[in-house]
Amino acid sequence: MPNVEIHYDELWKDAVENLFPYFIKLIAPDFYPHVNWSKSITFLDKELHQISPKSEEAKRFVDRLVQVWMLNEEERWVLVHIEVQGYREVEFSRRMFIYFYRIYDKFNRDILSIAVFADPSEGFKPDRFNYEFFGCELSFRYRTYKILEQDDSELKASDNPFALVVLAAKRNLQSREDEDKRFSFKRELVRLMLEKGYSREEILHVFRFLDGVLVLTNLEKEKIIYDELISKEVEKVAYITNFERLAMLREARELVMDALEVKFGAVSEDILDKVQKIQEREVLRQLHRQAILAPSLEEFTKSMMS
Repeated sequence: MPNVEIHYDELWKDAVENLFPYFIKLIAPDFYPHVNWSKSITFLDKELHQISPKSEEAKRFVDRLVQVWMLNEEERWVLVHIEVQGYREVEFSRRMFIYFYRIYDKFNRDILSIAVFADPSEGFKPDRFNYEFFGCELSFRYRTYKILEQDDSELKASDNPFALVVLAAKRNLQSREDEDKRFSFKRELVRLMLEKGYSREEILHVFRFLDGVLVLTNLEKEKIIYDELISKEVEKVAYITNFERLAMLREARELVMDALEVKFGAVSEDILDKVQKIQEREVLRQLHRQAILAPSLEEFTKSMMS
Protein backbone atom coordinates (compact mmCIF):
# COMPACT_ATOMS: atom_id res chain seq x y z
CA MET A 1 0.00 0.00 0.00
CA PRO A 2 1.40 3.45 -0.81
CA ASN A 3 2.83 5.32 2.17
CA VAL A 4 0.20 8.00 1.69
CA GLU A 5 -2.98 8.51 3.69
CA ILE A 6 -6.07 7.91 1.58
CA HIS A 7 -9.12 9.85 2.74
CA TYR A 8 -11.72 7.27 1.84
CA ASP A 9 -14.47 9.02 3.81
CA GLU A 10 -14.13 12.27 1.87
CA LEU A 11 -13.82 10.47 -1.47
CA TRP A 12 -16.92 8.32 -0.94
CA LYS A 13 -18.90 11.22 0.49
CA ASP A 14 -18.16 13.40 -2.54
CA ALA A 15 -18.78 10.60 -5.04
CA VAL A 16 -22.16 9.67 -3.55
CA GLU A 17 -23.27 13.29 -3.30
CA ASN A 18 -22.08 14.52 -6.69
CA LEU A 19 -23.11 11.41 -8.60
CA PHE A 20 -26.15 10.47 -6.53
CA PRO A 21 -28.63 9.73 -9.38
CA TYR A 22 -26.02 7.49 -11.00
CA PHE A 23 -25.36 5.81 -7.64
CA ILE A 24 -29.04 4.93 -7.27
CA LYS A 25 -29.34 3.80 -10.89
CA LEU A 26 -26.43 1.38 -10.40
CA ILE A 27 -27.07 0.20 -6.83
CA ALA A 28 -30.89 0.25 -6.72
CA PRO A 29 -32.06 0.18 -10.36
CA ASP A 30 -35.61 -0.85 -9.41
CA PHE A 31 -35.97 2.23 -7.19
CA TYR A 32 -34.48 4.69 -9.69
CA PRO A 33 -37.52 5.10 -12.03
CA HIS A 34 -39.81 5.87 -9.09
CA VAL A 35 -37.85 8.97 -8.05
CA ASN A 36 -38.79 12.42 -9.31
CA TRP A 37 -35.32 13.52 -10.38
CA SER A 38 -36.59 16.93 -11.46
CA LYS A 39 -37.11 17.88 -7.82
CA SER A 40 -34.34 18.81 -5.41
CA ILE A 41 -32.29 16.20 -3.58
CA THR A 42 -31.41 17.06 0.02
CA PHE A 43 -28.54 15.54 2.01
CA LEU A 44 -29.52 15.54 5.68
CA ASP A 45 -26.05 15.36 7.23
CA LYS A 46 -26.95 17.45 10.27
CA GLU A 47 -30.04 15.39 11.00
CA LEU A 48 -28.13 12.12 10.61
CA HIS A 49 -25.42 13.33 12.97
CA GLN A 50 -28.04 14.16 15.59
CA ILE A 51 -29.37 10.60 15.67
CA SER A 52 -26.00 8.83 15.39
CA PRO A 53 -24.99 6.78 18.44
CA LYS A 54 -22.86 8.99 20.67
CA SER A 55 -20.22 6.27 21.03
CA GLU A 56 -20.07 5.70 17.28
CA GLU A 57 -16.43 5.63 16.26
CA ALA A 58 -16.64 3.06 13.48
CA LYS A 59 -14.07 2.96 10.71
CA ARG A 60 -16.78 2.95 8.06
CA PHE A 61 -16.02 5.18 5.10
CA VAL A 62 -19.19 7.26 5.09
CA ASP A 63 -22.89 7.30 5.83
CA ARG A 64 -25.42 9.61 4.20
CA LEU A 65 -29.11 10.34 4.64
CA VAL A 66 -30.83 11.68 1.54
CA GLN A 67 -34.31 13.10 1.01
CA VAL A 68 -35.83 12.37 -2.41
CA TRP A 69 -39.28 12.91 -3.89
CA MET A 70 -41.32 10.11 -5.40
CA LEU A 71 -42.71 10.31 -8.92
CA ASN A 72 -46.44 10.72 -9.62
CA GLU A 73 -47.25 11.01 -5.93
CA GLU A 74 -48.28 14.39 -4.62
CA GLU A 75 -45.76 15.91 -2.22
CA ARG A 76 -44.43 12.57 -0.98
CA TRP A 77 -40.80 12.34 -0.04
CA VAL A 78 -38.85 9.38 1.28
CA LEU A 79 -35.39 8.82 2.73
CA VAL A 80 -32.38 6.90 1.48
CA HIS A 81 -29.85 5.83 4.11
CA ILE A 82 -26.47 4.87 2.64
CA GLU A 83 -23.68 3.21 4.58
CA VAL A 84 -20.31 2.61 2.90
CA GLN A 85 -18.49 0.07 5.05
CA GLY A 86 -14.73 -0.29 4.80
CA TYR A 87 -13.98 -3.13 7.21
CA ARG A 88 -15.43 -6.30 8.69
CA GLU A 89 -17.67 -5.55 11.68
CA VAL A 90 -19.52 -8.11 13.81
CA GLU A 91 -22.20 -5.63 14.91
CA PHE A 92 -22.79 -4.09 11.49
CA SER A 93 -26.36 -5.39 11.02
CA ARG A 94 -27.32 -4.20 14.48
CA ARG A 95 -25.98 -0.74 13.68
CA MET A 96 -27.95 -0.63 10.43
CA PHE A 97 -31.09 -1.46 12.41
CA ILE A 98 -30.34 1.21 15.02
CA TYR A 99 -30.01 3.83 12.29
CA PHE A 100 -33.21 2.59 10.64
CA TYR A 101 -35.42 2.86 13.71
CA ARG A 102 -33.93 6.19 14.77
CA ILE A 103 -34.49 7.64 11.29
CA TYR A 104 -38.00 6.20 11.18
CA ASP A 105 -38.80 7.52 14.67
CA LYS A 106 -37.59 11.02 13.78
CA PHE A 107 -39.16 11.37 10.33
CA ASN A 108 -41.93 8.73 10.12
CA ARG A 109 -41.17 8.28 6.42
CA ASP A 110 -40.43 5.32 4.18
CA ILE A 111 -36.72 4.46 4.20
CA LEU A 112 -34.50 2.70 1.68
CA SER A 113 -31.46 1.36 3.56
CA ILE A 114 -28.39 0.51 1.48
CA ALA A 115 -25.10 -0.98 2.66
CA VAL A 116 -22.15 -0.74 0.27
CA PHE A 117 -19.34 -3.07 1.33
CA ALA A 118 -15.99 -1.66 0.18
CA ASP A 119 -13.93 -3.91 2.45
CA PRO A 120 -11.38 -6.58 1.40
CA SER A 121 -13.19 -9.49 3.15
CA GLU A 122 -14.74 -11.61 0.42
CA GLY A 123 -17.18 -13.42 2.71
CA PHE A 124 -18.47 -10.38 4.58
CA LYS A 125 -21.91 -9.21 3.41
CA PRO A 126 -24.49 -9.27 6.23
CA ASP A 127 -27.94 -8.28 4.96
CA ARG A 128 -30.26 -8.46 7.97
CA PHE A 129 -30.68 -8.01 11.70
CA ASN A 130 -32.70 -10.63 13.59
CA TYR A 131 -33.99 -10.47 17.15
CA GLU A 132 -35.93 -13.07 19.13
CA PHE A 133 -36.84 -13.24 22.78
CA PHE A 134 -39.51 -15.59 24.19
CA GLY A 135 -41.91 -15.31 21.31
CA CYS A 136 -41.05 -11.70 20.43
CA GLU A 137 -39.39 -11.59 17.02
CA LEU A 138 -38.04 -8.94 14.69
CA SER A 139 -36.29 -9.21 11.33
CA PHE A 140 -34.87 -6.18 9.52
CA ARG A 141 -33.42 -6.66 6.04
CA TYR A 142 -31.55 -4.00 4.06
CA ARG A 143 -30.09 -3.82 0.56
CA THR A 144 -26.45 -4.74 0.04
CA TYR A 145 -23.86 -4.12 -2.66
CA LYS A 146 -20.45 -5.80 -2.42
CA ILE A 147 -17.67 -4.08 -4.38
CA LEU A 148 -15.55 -7.23 -4.74
CA GLU A 149 -18.48 -9.20 -6.21
CA GLN A 150 -19.07 -6.84 -9.13
CA ASP A 151 -18.20 -8.10 -12.60
CA ASP A 152 -15.35 -6.22 -14.28
CA SER A 153 -16.70 -6.55 -17.80
CA GLU A 154 -20.13 -5.25 -16.79
CA LEU A 155 -18.64 -2.26 -14.99
CA LYS A 156 -16.40 -1.43 -17.96
CA ALA A 157 -19.28 -1.74 -20.43
CA SER A 158 -21.62 0.45 -18.40
CA ASP A 159 -22.20 4.08 -19.39
CA ASN A 160 -23.02 4.90 -15.77
CA PRO A 161 -20.21 7.08 -14.31
CA PHE A 162 -20.64 5.45 -10.91
CA ALA A 163 -19.66 2.11 -12.43
CA LEU A 164 -16.12 3.49 -12.79
CA VAL A 165 -16.22 4.65 -9.17
CA VAL A 166 -17.03 1.08 -8.16
CA LEU A 167 -14.35 -0.33 -10.47
CA ALA A 168 -11.77 2.08 -9.03
CA ALA A 169 -12.70 0.98 -5.49
CA LYS A 170 -12.34 -2.65 -6.56
CA ARG A 171 -8.98 -2.00 -8.24
CA ASN A 172 -7.77 -0.35 -5.04
CA LEU A 173 -8.52 -3.54 -3.11
CA GLN A 174 -6.74 -5.63 -5.76
CA SER A 175 -3.49 -3.64 -5.85
CA ARG A 176 -2.73 -2.46 -2.34
CA GLU A 177 0.82 -3.84 -2.32
CA ASP A 178 1.68 -3.44 -6.00
CA GLU A 179 2.50 0.03 -7.34
CA ASP A 180 2.97 -1.20 -10.91
CA LYS A 181 -0.43 -2.85 -10.88
CA ARG A 182 -2.02 0.29 -9.44
CA PHE A 183 -0.48 2.35 -12.22
CA SER A 184 -1.78 -0.06 -14.85
CA PHE A 185 -5.26 -0.04 -13.30
CA LYS A 186 -5.32 3.74 -12.95
CA ARG A 187 -4.21 4.36 -16.52
CA GLU A 188 -6.82 1.91 -17.81
CA LEU A 189 -9.59 3.61 -15.81
CA VAL A 190 -8.58 7.09 -16.96
CA ARG A 191 -8.69 5.96 -20.58
CA LEU A 192 -12.09 4.34 -20.04
CA MET A 193 -13.37 7.50 -18.40
CA LEU A 194 -12.23 9.67 -21.31
CA GLU A 195 -13.77 7.32 -23.87
CA LYS A 196 -17.23 7.20 -22.27
CA GLY A 197 -18.46 10.59 -23.42
CA TYR A 198 -19.13 11.86 -19.91
CA SER A 199 -19.72 15.55 -19.34
CA ARG A 200 -16.76 17.55 -18.06
CA GLU A 201 -18.38 17.74 -14.61
CA GLU A 202 -18.90 13.98 -14.52
CA ILE A 203 -15.28 13.41 -15.56
CA LEU A 204 -14.05 15.61 -12.72
CA HIS A 205 -16.13 13.79 -10.10
CA VAL A 206 -15.11 10.33 -11.36
CA PHE A 207 -11.45 11.31 -11.68
CA ARG A 208 -11.35 12.83 -8.23
CA PHE A 209 -12.40 9.48 -6.77
CA LEU A 210 -10.13 7.24 -8.84
CA ASP A 211 -7.20 9.65 -8.45
CA GLY A 212 -7.74 9.57 -4.69
CA VAL A 213 -8.12 5.82 -4.16
CA LEU A 214 -5.50 4.68 -6.69
CA VAL A 215 -2.71 6.78 -5.21
CA LEU A 216 0.75 6.38 -6.73
CA THR A 217 3.98 7.44 -5.04
CA ASN A 218 5.92 7.70 -8.29
CA LEU A 219 5.79 11.21 -9.75
CA GLU A 220 6.77 10.09 -13.26
CA LYS A 221 3.92 7.57 -13.40
CA GLU A 222 1.42 10.15 -12.17
CA LYS A 223 2.69 12.57 -14.84
CA ILE A 224 1.88 10.03 -17.57
CA ILE A 225 -1.72 9.94 -16.37
CA TYR A 226 -1.87 13.70 -15.91
CA ASP A 227 -0.58 14.25 -19.45
CA GLU A 228 -3.37 12.06 -20.81
CA LEU A 229 -5.90 14.32 -19.08
CA ILE A 230 -4.24 17.39 -20.57
CA SER A 231 -4.33 15.83 -24.04
CA LYS A 232 -8.12 15.63 -23.68
CA GLU A 233 -8.33 19.22 -22.38
CA VAL A 234 -9.38 18.17 -18.90
CA GLU A 235 -6.46 19.88 -17.20
CA LYS A 236 -8.38 22.59 -15.37
CA VAL A 237 -9.63 20.43 -12.55
CA ALA A 238 -11.28 21.92 -9.49
CA TYR A 239 -8.90 20.28 -7.02
CA ILE A 240 -5.26 19.26 -6.72
CA THR A 241 -4.56 15.97 -8.49
CA ASN A 242 -2.20 13.40 -7.00
CA PHE A 243 0.38 14.31 -9.66
CA GLU A 244 0.28 17.97 -8.61
CA ARG A 245 0.45 16.98 -4.94
CA LEU A 246 3.53 14.83 -5.56
CA ALA A 247 5.16 17.60 -7.59
CA MET A 248 4.59 20.12 -4.79
CA LEU A 249 5.95 17.67 -2.20
CA ARG A 250 9.07 17.12 -4.30
CA GLU A 251 9.60 20.86 -4.60
CA ALA A 252 9.11 21.35 -0.85
CA ARG A 253 11.61 18.58 -0.04
CA GLU A 254 14.16 20.07 -2.43
CA LEU A 255 13.83 23.45 -0.71
CA VAL A 256 14.60 21.85 2.66
CA MET A 257 17.59 19.89 1.35
CA ASP A 258 18.99 22.87 -0.59
CA ALA A 259 18.78 25.06 2.53
CA LEU A 260 20.58 22.42 4.61
CA GLU A 261 23.36 21.94 2.06
CA VAL A 262 23.89 25.69 1.60
CA LYS A 263 24.07 26.32 5.34
CA PHE A 264 25.75 23.18 6.69
CA GLY A 265 27.44 21.59 3.68
CA ALA A 266 27.19 17.82 3.41
CA VAL A 267 24.08 16.35 5.04
CA SER A 268 23.84 12.75 6.22
CA GLU A 269 21.84 10.18 4.28
CA ASP A 270 19.77 9.56 7.40
CA ILE A 271 18.48 13.15 7.47
CA LEU A 272 17.87 13.19 3.73
CA ASP A 273 15.94 9.93 4.02
CA LYS A 274 13.75 11.35 6.79
CA VAL A 275 12.98 14.43 4.70
CA GLN A 276 12.08 12.24 1.70
CA LYS A 277 9.54 10.30 3.77
CA ILE A 278 7.56 13.37 4.89
CA GLN A 279 4.19 13.54 3.12
CA GLU A 280 2.83 16.86 4.47
CA ARG A 281 3.69 20.17 2.77
CA GLU A 282 3.10 22.16 5.94
CA VAL A 283 5.64 20.05 7.86
CA LEU A 284 8.16 20.55 5.05
CA ARG A 285 7.48 24.29 5.03
CA GLN A 286 8.26 24.43 8.77
CA LEU A 287 11.42 22.36 8.28
CA HIS A 288 12.56 24.72 5.53
CA ARG A 289 12.24 27.58 7.98
CA GLN A 290 14.12 25.58 10.64
CA ALA A 291 16.88 24.79 8.13
CA ILE A 292 17.37 28.52 7.60
CA LEU A 293 17.19 29.53 11.30
CA ALA A 294 18.83 26.57 13.09
CA PRO A 295 22.30 27.47 14.46
CA SER A 296 23.59 23.93 13.86
CA LEU A 297 22.70 20.71 12.10
CA GLU A 298 22.21 19.11 15.51
CA GLU A 299 19.54 21.67 16.41
CA PHE A 300 17.80 21.08 13.09
CA THR A 301 17.81 17.32 13.73
CA LYS A 302 16.22 17.91 17.14
CA SER A 303 13.50 20.03 15.56
CA MET A 304 12.74 17.17 13.15
CA MET A 305 12.20 14.80 16.04
CA SER A 306 9.98 17.14 18.04
